[in-house]
Amino acid sequence: MSENHVIKVALLGLGTVGTGVYKTLQGQKDEMKFKIGADVEIKHILVRNLEKAAQKVENPEILTNDWNQIVNDPEVSIVIELMGGMEPARSYMLQALQAGKHVVSANKDLIAADGQELLENAQEYGCDFLYEAAVAGGIPIIRPLKQCLAGNHITEVMGIVNGTTNFILTRMTQDGMEFEDALKLAADLGYAEADPTADIEGLDAGRKVAILASAAFNSRVVFEDVYTEGITKITATDILYAKEMGWDIKLLGVARNTPDGIEARVHPMLIESTHPLASVNDSYNAVFVVGDAVQDTMFYGRGAGELPTASAVVGDVFDIVRNILADCCGRIGCTCYKTLPVKKMDQIKSKYFIRMQVEDRFGVLASVASVFGNNSVSIAQVIQKRKRKDSAEIVLITDLVKERHLKDAIKVFEGMSIIKEISSLIRVY
Repeated sequence: MSENHVIKVALLGLGTVGTGVYKTLQGQKDEMKFKIGADVEIKHILVRNLEKAAQKVENPEILTNDWNQIVNDPEVSIVIELMGGMEPARSYMLQALQAGKHVVSANKDLIAADGQELLENAQEYGCDFLYEAAVAGGIPIIRPLKQCLAGNHITEVMGIVNGTTNFILTRMTQDGMEFEDALKLAADLGYAEADPTADIEGLDAGRKVAILASAAFNSRVVFEDVYTEGITKITATDILYAKEMGWDIKLLGVARNTPDGIEARVHPMLIESTHPLASVNDSYNAVFVVGDAVQDTMFYGRGAGELPTASAVVGDVFDIVRNILADCCGRIGCTCYKTLPVKKMDQIKSKYFIRMQVEDRFGVLASVASVFGNNSVSIAQVIQKRKRKDSAEIVLITDLVKERHLKDAIKVFEGMSIIKEISSLIRVY
């Protein structure tokens, strides 16, 4: 190799992922010029606490708490945003793009809300904006959707895209734990944040579904378009019934491209125990993609963590370096050239697993069936009936039904004295 190219980058943030990216780039030093034709040098790292950050790096002189020092440095070609949150991350990335700097980000919150603006700015200023690490950690999925699978009409992207909730449901399934106990274990082992709301309420997965749907269907889907429901109401009893019936319960993100619009949703679902996703356990993630040419594909691996996420970030950095050397930056920008409607949840059809407590007397089951029939809900299977003191437990699965019709039936049940409780209402994949 005759020339010794050096591409200088700046890191914004030195938290878990930032530290992982620093370590990964350091570990790749000897091979970079052979892999990508250049060396990548970290010139600046933006941090809040210089003294604390100095313990994590070999050369503390690269640390700064002055953003202007980075954005005004003509030697910095790539800005790697790993701060998280909406601001100042959004402003910093826009300023970097407008200064002609390429940007790599793992910021799912921001991309799910303002990805279009960032991509449009990247296109306007001839820069790359890559965000592989924003979804499913170290699992390659954004690049495959935009490149490897671009010859397909993608009809569905679905999967397990939150490791915390998958760990909790795995422990509930394998150890019979209740939700609160499994959540505490997840926190003790470092899988759950101090405030786990974004994970257990499905918000984290919802942001990832918005990003995946936009890339897969070439039409902008933002976080507000995604219906989200968490796992806090799932019980060990639900999981036990599901297992008896040959199903597992997972928190799934589902995006479908249907003739009358895009479905984008996150909620717990029963999935057949023979489905490949049913065997994805603990903190692992997996994304299932269906295309007209490729048919079924599945991407599986670590969905979070210091080094898995750093793997995706550094992969994006290397891709941009190759583009810089080949003078072809901005070749893959925003791919949302369609404007497809996003369906409201009330219009989406699902099968349902319903567990209810009813009075233990003659004619109750017939009354339940009558209410369902009057609201366009067909029962596919009554699974089991167990007596508990003066009540009976009915577990059933419906045929496909529109959400609004099921809600109408549930409202009727809530006013009936023979129905003591609707214990569970879980969709079936």
